[in-house]
Amino acid sequence: MRLPKCRRCSVEGDGKKLAPPVKNPFVHDLRFTPLQKAQIAVMTVTLFPVRLLMAAFMMLLAWPFAFLATMGRSETAVEPQTLWRRFVDLALRVIMRVMWFSGGFHWMRVKGRPASPSEAPILTLAPHSSYFDAIPVTNTMASIVMKRESKDIPLWGTLIKFIRPVFVSRSDQDSRRKTVEEIKRRAQSGGEWPQIMIFPEGTCTNRSCLITFKPGAFIPAVPVQPVVIRYPNKLDSITWTWQGPGAFKILWLTLCQLHNDFVIEYLPTYTPSEEEKKNPALFAQNVRRIMAKALDVPITDYTLEDCQLAMAEGQLRLPPETCLLEFAHLVRRMGLKLDKTGRALEDYGTRARELKRVGLEEFASFLDAPVSDLLRDMFDLFDEHLDGTMDIREFVTALSVVCRPTKTLDTMKLAFKMYVEEVESSLGERELACIVQTALGVADLSVASLFRAVDAHGKGKITFESFQSFVELHPDFANEYLFGEKRAFSRSPGQSPSTSPITTPPVSNGFCTDFSPPDHKKLN
Repeated sequence: MRLPKCRRCSVEGDGKKLAPPVKNPFVHDLRFTPLQKAQIAVMTVTLFPVRLLMAAFMMLLAWPFAFLATMGRSETAVEPQTLWRRFVDLALRVIMRVMWFSGGFHWMRVKGRPASPSEAPILTLAPHSSYFDAIPVTNTMASIVMKRESKDIPLWGTLIKFIRPVFVSRSDQDSRRKTVEEIKRRAQSGGEWPQIMIFPEGTCTNRSCLITFKPGAFIPAVPVQPVVIRYPNKLDSITWTWQGPGAFKILWLTLCQLHNDFVIEYLPTYTPSEEEKKNPALFAQNVRRIMAKALDVPITDYTLEDCQLAMAEGQLRLPPETCLLEFAHLVRRMGLKLDKTGRALEDYGTRARELKRVGLEEFASFLDAPVSDLLRDMFDLFDEHLDGTMDIREFVTALSVVCRPTKTLDTMKLAFKMYVEEVESSLGERELACIVQTALGVADLSVASLFRAVDAHGKGKITFESFQSFVELHPDFANEYLFGEKRAFSRSPGQSPSTSPITTPPVSNGFCTDFSPPDHKKLN
């Protein structure tokens, strides 16, 4: 049996179901036509170095203005906007605009009316998809919430301090409370402080949907202005996700484009109700729905945790079209522990080997949980034939992947035990297909090449030992034998997206957005 493609809908607070996005929001697959490749080659030796030098010069030119304005300035008090401070602010905006212009952002379209700080102390921006999302920050000189270490970065730190950010100290365990209090203090200042820009998604996506908003921007319970960002370019060289081109490649490709389009739209200010003030999650959910409607994209309950599951360094890396992100979300919502011990999974495996196919009531009994809408959603995910039954072995295999995504062989060993009577026994190509398709969360995937490679003697059957020996000799077997040219991921050999400073996009603790240079980015 095979794990079907996602049929479950994301459920919002009003009970309305919205279709999940058609692809993994944490993946950006960038492909070029021969003409585009030729253009990039020409631009690399002509336009790219000029633009890069011009952008670097503008950054250097901005530094003395920012340094002058931040000398002796308090982090907790607002100085009067004297004439010279207004001049510095205007000069920096012009310099930053020239920097973006030199990078190909010639015209920036602005829709809607920006609210004043007294109307909306907080601006919520989405979708967050690139370090180029710093454009609205430099255009408005609005504050952002950043880690305190950022202000010590040479050159960049001085520019950061100028915009009066709310600093978060990751070494301070009480930092979250202090950050909320500081945002509240600024928000209730009657417009004396600059507005605060927050990207509530907390990480970069490919703009195919809006993932779950973190509550940081909504805990202060003050009016917010939703702001949506678009990059309607023919070639999307902007997007910087967990799985796709790295930071320098994004910069290189973007500077090689003749023109980069940027559109920012200010939506009407959203004032929370009394219920939303008491429930930041509901507040965030309702604002997200408004922003998704403006963008005409679906909303999904994917989170940063789902992203980390998708990028786990197991030998069976999840492909972009995987259904396991939906499954992992349901596991969390049902309260099933993701950190199950191997013994608990072994117990599940023993019971599943005896039961094989079950109905909804039996599935509820298997999990020792009541029949609920969440349980039905989980059941439907595995009810491939829509006949009211599911293969419980598929559920256990998928749960093992979610609980221990880096331990591929442990999951395969458990699956072998469920599909044969003893681990020393053998199974055929059909059973291997069930296991691999479930472990990857895809419905249509041929394992014929992999099976023939493992079954070197042509017996038509393989054991777990033969599979294990094969994997030890071919650690990258998934790319080589399962995906072919449609690889599950793309990176340089030995480079880990979850730790590499070049491939890791900004992440957030619910408040801060990190626009620091790539080598200062770290996974939370």
